[in-house]
Amino acid sequence: MIRVEEATEIILKYAPLIAPEDCLIDQANGRVLREIVHADRDFPPFDRVAMDGIAIQFAVFQEGVRQFAVEGQVPAGQQPVAMLRRHGCLEVATGAALPEGADTVVPYEHVNIEGGVAEIKTESVTYRQNIHHQGIDQKQGTALLQTGNLIGPAEMAILATVGKTKVSVSRKLRIAFVATGDELVEPEATPLPWQIRLSNPYALKSLLEGMPVQVDTFHCLDDFNVIKNLVKKILSEYDALILSGGVSAGKRDYIPEILQACSVKILFHKVLQRPGKPLLFGQIQDGATVFGLPGNPVSAFMCTCKYVIPWIEKSQGLDNQSSEWAILQESLEFKPDLTWFVPVRIENQLGILRAHPRPGHGSGDLANLQAADGFLELPRGQDLYGAGAAYRLIRYRK
Repeated sequence: MIRVEEATEIILKYAPLIAPEDCLIDQANGRVLREIVHADRDFPPFDRVAMDGIAIQFAVFQEGVRQFAVEGQVPAGQQPVAMLRRHGCLEVATGAALPEGADTVVPYEHVNIEGGVAEIKTESVTYRQNIHHQGIDQKQGTALLQTGNLIGPAEMAILATVGKTKVSVSRKLRIAFVATGDELVEPEATPLPWQIRLSNPYALKSLLEGMPVQVDTFHCLDDFNVIKNLVKKILSEYDALILSGGVSAGKRDYIPEILQACSVKILFHKVLQRPGKPLLFGQIQDGATVFGLPGNPVSAFMCTCKYVIPWIEKSQGLDNQSSEWAILQESLEFKPDLTWFVPVRIENQLGILRAHPRPGHGSGDLANLQAADGFLELPRGQDLYGAGAAYRLIRYRK
């Protein structure tokens, strides 16, 4: 049995970087970037008018001139025009290119236009005001996005702006989730008194929703050969196999034996933690990765949050995500020498995360998960966890 820290280290060590692929920009959201994206021109690419108004020469204003002959209009998207006279002005729209010969924009709020003459009604005019200067944001050739960036709305805007209609991203991971157990029936079934409906496939698939993965779900009875044949097929077709159930010490807990028969090297089995103590992790050499999760729903849920999701992020080449910490609001006592992942409800109080324990009734109490927002990781080696101390937070609800 190994410590939580060791389990995490092993899992991340065996997270092979997935191959990149090209995808179209309209399919890039939520993917992990695998190339550096540069500015193809200055940002902005021209001196851009930042307010609707008139464009003038500031030197003329400094000479005391307050009336300027209107020479025309420059809407956004029009080829730049030149101002013809020093004492002239052009009406300009936000987003338009600053006319040649002008260097200052006075907003309409400070101007009165009548009979083709614009009169400035304020003395508060400064040189090059209301102009978004060429290249002030970014210069041509600047690296705007790096390999390992998760593509979201801001990154999508940049890709579109620089004309990246096709972009290199990490390929989506193919993951198979297999729930094992004779006691499990489909949600639409009416369970017998000794049966329960399947919940793990729905919960765990939802946890991975929005990540760059394709998840297929399966259910197997506790039959050695049936499970073995399915596992063999999955290991040849998927990047990862996640099993729930069959990893403990029961007489029909076949998973460790089946995995060994399928050439899976078991890298660890059992972790000093609660819930999720029977967790198993293995890998085929240069092949698929295997997570054997306990069948109890809270255990499977927590192990997915703590171990599976970081493995996916590392395999995708995603930059390390910063850890969250929260302050425990009630003292807790826990005698076993195990790391305890206790469900907590999170309160954000003026930027400080406060964790209210919702321990529930053990690893089978899946209904208790809806009363919490994540797990607080309470390290082993102590019996009492005092209110006011900060601990690592593994959040599953934002």
